[in-house]
Amino acid sequence: MLPLLRYPTVDELGARAATLVTRHPSQARLRRAGTSRAGTPLWLLSVGHGPRQALVVAGPHANEPVGGATVLRLAERVLADPRRQADATWNLLLCLDPDGLRRNEGWLHGPYTLGRYFRNFFRPGFLEQPEWLPDGADHAALPETRALLALQDELRPLLQCSLHGVDVGGGFVELTHDLPGFSRRLAHTAARLGIPRELGPYDTLYWPRLGPAVYRIPPPRRGDLAAAITEAAVESTWFHPYRYGTVTAVVEAPMWGVATVEDDTTPADAATFLRTVSRTLRHDSRLLARLLARTRHRLPTTPDTERLLAPVDDYLLVCPGLADAWDPDIVTADAQPLPPLSTAHLATLRIAGRRLALRTAGLLHQLVTGAGSDPAGVLPELDRLIDAWCDDYRDGCGARWIPVARQVEYQSRVVLAAFDLAARHVGGPSRSGESGWGSEAAVPMHRE
Repeated sequence: MLPLLRYPTVDELGARAATLVTRHPSQARLRRAGTSRAGTPLWLLSVGHGPRQALVVAGPHANEPVGGATVLRLAERVLADPRRQADATWNLLLCLDPDGLRRNEGWLHGPYTLGRYFRNFFRPGFLEQPEWLPDGADHAALPETRALLALQDELRPLLQCSLHGVDVGGGFVELTHDLPGFSRRLAHTAARLGIPRELGPYDTLYWPRLGPAVYRIPPPRRGDLAAAITEAAVESTWFHPYRYGTVTAVVEAPMWGVATVEDDTTPADAATFLRTVSRTLRHDSRLLARLLARTRHRLPTTPDTERLLAPVDDYLLVCPGLADAWDPDIVTADAQPLPPLSTAHLATLRIAGRRLALRTAGLLHQLVTGAGSDPAGVLPELDRLIDAWCDDYRDGCGARWIPVARQVEYQSRVVLAAFDLAARHVGGPSRSGESGWGSEAAVPMHRE
């Protein structure tokens, strides 16, 4: 296997999976579950022959490569454990967005520094992210999305795990249904591996908490694009297999950990902190919008340019609404009041605001460097901003790199715990799915 000193590439994922199948032909199978927009195979590695089905989806977001290494680790563990092979069939989708992952190869091999990551960061615009169903499952446009929906309908899994990565912050899990005992096992795993648990993720701000760093995903609902980007409570592939009684777990593993995200104490002056975060986000987004305006009309009109511009426009669209939602001095008739906030909540809001600015700056940097010239003279300013904001993550937030091997060990243990508890509390493949889960109404994180 690939030493876990770095993340595997798309090609390495396929090659390592093929090697496993060659070595274990009676226990492992590899098949093409679909094809990406660029013609890259979507490989499904299946291990074991048990009656229960587990579906584990790696790489749903292009900039979150930990899941690929995790599914390879899970395959190894199942192959080494006859009991797991007999109990379940583990269906491991190696990467849902291989085209997007290829665009991140500028930082994938390291060295793992914040500046290198954000200058080479890529994540497509919301409408090109394959887990989302903005027009419903029947009108899924992306071939990657259709392939995942087909797998869900074919397998009707007991458990679906979507493997995500938090660039800066801590680990947490989102569930479509409570799994008693899960938060305790998550805490044990995080403590053993030195992974901070994120006790107040910004996109779960209004969601039910099932335990520390474990959140209940609200039922899907339709909303505008701005709401969809900042809330996971939209129609998605997370909820599509709900009809089969499937438990979905979204498992987030951090790359750079921040200790403050697990500080559950009451802050001394939350309002002042929120004003600062909101003011900073407004300032940064206006600055970036001005840099974009100086640059946009000078960029070549190519599909590549459009693909980089789409997420820039998405981020600049949601920043003002988020700044208003977090500002205690702005109250509108339809605004949802902020819940009581811990120190952890404030830390994650600060990180989230900085993340939006850094991602936007990094994508703008790639747009300008890809054009081959900088007639608007924005590169020096973008470099200064990226360096300053990365320094703030490192020095102001205390962000520290977590080795790839520890990220993978954490995520794989959490997936195995979720499966064991789902098998215990939910049952086998004969379930009807008529369980009445998720009766809570979804509450938007902010209103545009």
